[in-house]
Amino acid sequence: MRHFFAALLCFLLSFKATIAQPRELALLPDSVVAALSHELSGEQAKRNLEFLARHHRMRGSHGFHAAASFIAEQLRSYGLSEVKLEQLPADGKIFYGPQKTRLAWDAEFAELWEVQKHDGAWKQVARLASWEAMPVSLAQDSETGEALAELIDVGNGTSENDYANKNVKGKLVLAAAQPSAVAKLAVTKYGAVGILSYAQNQRTAWWRENENLVRWGHLDSFSITPTFAFMLSLKQARALQTRLAAGETIAMQAQVRAGKHAGYYEVVTAMIPGADPKLKEEEIAFSCHLDHQLPGANDNASGSATILEVARTFARLIQSGKLARPSRTLRFIWPPEIEGTHALLNARPELAQRIKAVIHMDMVGGGPETKAIFHVTRGPASLPSIVNDIAETIGAFANQQSQAFASGNEARFPLVSNEGGKEALLADFANFTMGSDHEVYTDATYGIPAIYLNDWPDRYIHTNFDTPANIDPTKLKRAAFIGAASAYVLAHLSSSDAPRLWQIIQAYALRRTAAMLQRRASLSREEANAMTRFHLWHERALFESLSRFLVIPANVRRETAAFYAQLETLIGKPASNLPPQGEARLVFKRTDKFKGPLSTFGYDYFTDHFGSEAANAVSLLQYRGANGNSGEYAYEALNFVDGRRTAQEIRDALSAIYGAVPLEMVVEYLHALEKIEVVREVTAPSTK
Repeated sequence: MRHFFAALLCFLLSFKATIAQPRELALLPDSVVAALSHELSGEQAKRNLEFLARHHRMRGSHGFHAAASFIAEQLRSYGLSEVKLEQLPADGKIFYGPQKTRLAWDAEFAELWEVQKHDGAWKQVARLASWEAMPVSLAQDSETGEALAELIDVGNGTSENDYANKNVKGKLVLAAAQPSAVAKLAVTKYGAVGILSYAQNQRTAWWRENENLVRWGHLDSFSITPTFAFMLSLKQARALQTRLAAGETIAMQAQVRAGKHAGYYEVVTAMIPGADPKLKEEEIAFSCHLDHQLPGANDNASGSATILEVARTFARLIQSGKLARPSRTLRFIWPPEIEGTHALLNARPELAQRIKAVIHMDMVGGGPETKAIFHVTRGPASLPSIVNDIAETIGAFANQQSQAFASGNEARFPLVSNEGGKEALLADFANFTMGSDHEVYTDATYGIPAIYLNDWPDRYIHTNFDTPANIDPTKLKRAAFIGAASAYVLAHLSSSDAPRLWQIIQAYALRRTAAMLQRRASLSREEANAMTRFHLWHERALFESLSRFLVIPANVRRETAAFYAQLETLIGKPASNLPPQGEARLVFKRTDKFKGPLSTFGYDYFTDHFGSEAANAVSLLQYRGANGNSGEYAYEALNFVDGRRTAQEIRDALSAIYGAVPLEMVVEYLHALEKIEVVREVTAPSTK
């Protein structure tokens, strides 16, 4: 082992690939770094954020339209080109790829009162929820209804045992789970007239710590049983539970005027045309999602306002002559989360064909109160790309500059806003995670590499406490800088950049190799071989990703051949696999049924077409590995279906990324996809 590490040290030194945090950003001239640093304004971004946070931005709603119209108006005032407010029909039946459209939803009025009887008449004694005061207190997709009814505590509200010896027909139920999960039994089966939910936030270290949080609630967008649900805080729920447990009868009066209706997915788009006659047909896109509950400041008014600030900055600098117009076109997109991106890319396929890379921002402004950690997140391992190494290089520069400034040392570009904090950014460079629009772009049917800038955890996400007061202008500026600098590099890439890009690739390849060796040390010989094989494929594919942007010079190719040959010698050439047998040798290919991932928003394509019972029995969809969950395994399994890889090779790739997974689970999932015509078999198993 001692000889191995000595060899690794010599190898690192021979290629002179520095992995230290840079004090200068070699990817961009100082003049560009200075121009972006000085013009980007965290204060301007936060002013725009404050306007967006005044609207309850549900898909297709009046609030979303107001926010989208504001974005479009600002873009026009900044001088961007082709500012459009796309309207893509959403009627509950149309599909955009695997996304079944959800009807638009609006609310006019909703109040929940506790009432008591005095002198034979019901009197309102305490208001528990009001749409006007706090829109998040009404669950999304609630329908018009009225009730004057007794309140019954049903615990979690999602199992038959929760309703044992309880008559909830015509009553309101108090439940701990999300309304969509409760309604199936409480309303559809047992006849409750409505739901009071105190569903808690996503689990973090601060889970259930603040009893005054009111969580954003949801009902099933496609339910055939209309109902309504109010969202309460844990403090309110506990007070009611204490009284009910003591035998008190509590009566509630609920009034709701709301409902779903045919409408549109509205998507704002704009562009800054490229300067190169040929390359301007290629685009670097900025993505976010504009929807979410009021206030929804970090999620995701922050990403929406930040890419708006990037648009303003580029327009101002180009108009003033301080920055050269980029060779490629810059595109800016504000959709409803995931479903809007599905709709846009399927309705405008020519747009997807032009986009070479995406910078996606979802939650980028959380200040210290949110406890957020900022991440520069890579794309999926199935899509190795130089864009992620570029983003990490720029993120490391922002880390170094902000940390030097916070420590009292010299920092030319601390990226600090006058109204913001002065703390170091301390960005984390993370592997792929799901949960936002970037996963649509990086699906194999599109194959568009994406940089994902995001905060996690955030103890106020999806609650009434996700307010502008918790947003840090300095954080907005730094996120804007990482995104803008990454885009500017990508928008100018040409063959002359290949040597310096190759130096960056080497540096990060060695870092990834070290991490792989640590993981590999504890694996069986078979799993270690699979991991080594995947690692070598991944690193070579990442280098080849340069060809998405430029023609790779022959001399750089010669250098890389020598590098990867030495890397393979150093870490050990993996033993050849025995030819796969039986179903392990099956090969599948994606059908042309649609583009985009099966993981959609408010609708599950796989469950709807395969059947809920059958879907729940698919083992991979319940599996959790050492480094990944079921959704990640399923997403990447489908990404690896390319008409060439065998089921065994897909299984080995998944195991290398997320931890060992049984071959049988992968084969079962592939067969399930085949049954719903998402994939088809292209070679048959041996009959011998």
